[in-house]
Amino acid sequence: MVLPHSLGGRRLRTYRHDVAGDIVTVNVPETPSDLDEFKWWAQDAATRGPVALDTETTGLDIYSESFDLRTVQFGDSMTAWVIHWERGGWFHDAVQWVLRKLRPRLLIHNAAYDWLVMNQRADIPLEDLAPLTRDTKIMATLIDPREPHAGGIGTGLKPLSGHYVDPNAPDTQGDLTAVFRSLGLTKETGWRGISLGHPTYNLYAGLDVILTARLYPILFAELSRLGVRPMLLDYEHEIARICATMQRTGMVLDVDYCRTLDLKLAEEAERYASKARRYGVENVNSNAQIIEALQGMGVTLTERTKSGNLKVDKSVLLDLADRDLHSWEPLGVRTPNPLADAVVHAKRAGKWRSAYVETFLETMDSSGRVHCNINPLAARTGRMSITKPALQTLPSSDQMIRRALLADEGHVMVSCDFDAVEMRVLAALADVRRMKEAIASGQDLHNFTANLVYGPNFTKQHRKICKGVGFGKVYGGGEETISRQTGASLEAVGRAIQAYNRVYPEIKRFSAKHARIARGNNYVTETITGRLLPLDRWRVYAVTNYQVQSAARDVLGQAMIEMDSKGLLPLLRLPIHDEVVASVPARDAEEYMREIERCMTMTLGGVPITASAETRNLRSWGSLYGADY
Repeated sequence: MVLPHSLGGRRLRTYRHDVAGDIVTVNVPETPSDLDEFKWWAQDAATRGPVALDTETTGLDIYSESFDLRTVQFGDSMTAWVIHWERGGWFHDAVQWVLRKLRPRLLIHNAAYDWLVMNQRADIPLEDLAPLTRDTKIMATLIDPREPHAGGIGTGLKPLSGHYVDPNAPDTQGDLTAVFRSLGLTKETGWRGISLGHPTYNLYAGLDVILTARLYPILFAELSRLGVRPMLLDYEHEIARICATMQRTGMVLDVDYCRTLDLKLAEEAERYASKARRYGVENVNSNAQIIEALQGMGVTLTERTKSGNLKVDKSVLLDLADRDLHSWEPLGVRTPNPLADAVVHAKRAGKWRSAYVETFLETMDSSGRVHCNINPLAARTGRMSITKPALQTLPSSDQMIRRALLADEGHVMVSCDFDAVEMRVLAALADVRRMKEAIASGQDLHNFTANLVYGPNFTKQHRKICKGVGFGKVYGGGEETISRQTGASLEAVGRAIQAYNRVYPEIKRFSAKHARIARGNNYVTETITGRLLPLDRWRVYAVTNYQVQSAARDVLGQAMIEMDSKGLLPLLRLPIHDEVVASVPARDAEEYMREIERCMTMTLGGVPITASAETRNLRSWGSLYGADY
C-alpha cells in the first residue's frame, strides 16, 4: 500500500510490504529534500554493512541505442530506496554521490549486468564497482549450479528468495507481469512501457534489493557450512569482472559482409529446402514429415526421444548424411542420405541466418561493435558460454560466421588455444602414468594411445577410435555416441574401450573412486579447486566428465587472471571453449602472441599445460579458419 509522506513539505512516496513476517519499507524520493534523506540513509547503512544495488532498465540489450536506465535501487534488509534515474538532474547526482563518494560495499544479484548498465548509462566504470561487489548469484551458483528443471533451486533472485527468505517472494514478479498484461504490454515491452510512477513497479524494484540484502548472509553461511573455499568465491568475482570487461569492449562487426551473408544464407536455406521437398518434406522443421520420408526411402530409425518418439535430431541426421557431428566434414563410412543432407543444410542455413547474422545486425551498437553476452558460470561444471549469439556452438571448422567479426583498425586477430587440455587435465587428475610420460616426451597422445591399443601398425581409423574413446571419458559419451562420431561399429568401439581401460587403468579407478565419494556425499563431487558439483543419481558415471571439464575451465580462468595481471585485458575479446581470442596491434603481433602463450602455460599435477597462439596477420576471426580477410 502507498503511504503519502508530507512532513516538511516533502512528497516522499512510501510503500510497505511483508517479507518473512517483517514489514519492510520502499521509499521513492520526489524532491531534493527526499534525496537528502536518502543520502543520510546511505551513509548510515554503509557504516552498518554492505548495501544492495539493483537497476531497472527498458530491456536487456545494454548496447542498443534504444536502451535506457530507468531506476537505480539501494537497500538493506528492511529499507529500500528507488531512485528515478530517468528523471535526471538531482536524481543522477544522488546516485553518483553514493557510488563515487561514499563507495559502500555492494551486494548485487547478477552483478555483471548491473556493472555494465551503470558503466554504459550512469558513467560509473565497472572497474569502480567490481572491487566493491559481492554477487549473490555467484554465491548461489557455488552452492548449487542447477536450475529447477535439473533438480536445483535455481540461481535467479526470485526462486532463491522463495527458497531461503520467504516462500511468497516470487509473487511480486507475478504481480508485475499481471500489471503489464492489464496495460496491454508484454513481459518484454512492459519494462519500457510501464509508468515510472506505477506503485507495483516501484514496489517490485525496491523489494529486489531488500531480498538481495537478506539473501546474502544466508548464502554466506551456507557456503561456510559446505566448506566452499573463500578463495574460490574471490576467484569467481575476478573472472566475472574480466568477462564483463570483454563484453563491454565487444568486437568490430563487418556490416557489409553481414548483409551480403544474410542474402546468401537465405538463398542457401531455400535451395536445400527445395531439395528436401523433392523427397516429400515440405517443412524441414517437421520431424513427422522427415521421419515419414526417411522411412519411405528404406531408412530404419532406431533412436528415440525420452517421450518415446523416433529421433531425427542433428546427430541422427548428420550420421545419415555421413558427416562429423562437430566439423560437418564427410566421414566416408557410408553412402550419404540425400534427404538427411538437404535437411541439415537447410536448417543450418536458416539457423545461422537468424541466430548469428541477424542477431549481429540487430544488436550492434552505434559504433558498429557487437557485445556478446559472456556468461562465466554457464554450465554445472562452471564452463563459460557466449550468448546472443551462442558462438561456442559454431562448428570448429566454421569460417563463414567468424568472418563477420573483426579485430580493431590496425590490429590483427589472434587465437590462443590450449593443447589437448582435456586429455592433459585427465592425465593430471587421474595420475595416468603412461599418459603423463607421453605428454612429457612431446608425443601425439592419440597416436601414442592407438599404438598401445592396436600396436605399431595402427591405422588412421584406429587413431580416430582411440581419440573418440578418450573424449568419451572426458565428455561422458557412451558407446553409441563414439560409434556415431567415429563411424566404427558398436562392437569395435566396445573392444577399444576395454583395451583403453587396460592400458590406462588409472582412469577407471579415478572414476570409480569419485563416483563412490559422490554417492556418500549425497551425489555431489568436489573438484580439485573445491567446486561442488551435484550429479544426477542416474548419471553418476559422468563424474569423470564433471571433474575434467571443471578443472579445464579453471585452468582457463587462471590463465585469464594471469593475462589481466600482464595488462592484456584490453586486447582480449572472447573466451571460447579452451581458446582465447584477442585483437592485437599488427606491428607487435608476434610479441603479444608469445605473451598470451606464456600466460596460458602452467603445470597441473605434474602435467605441463601448454598453449599455441596463431595469427594469419588478418583482421577477421574467420581468417584463423581459412577466410581471406
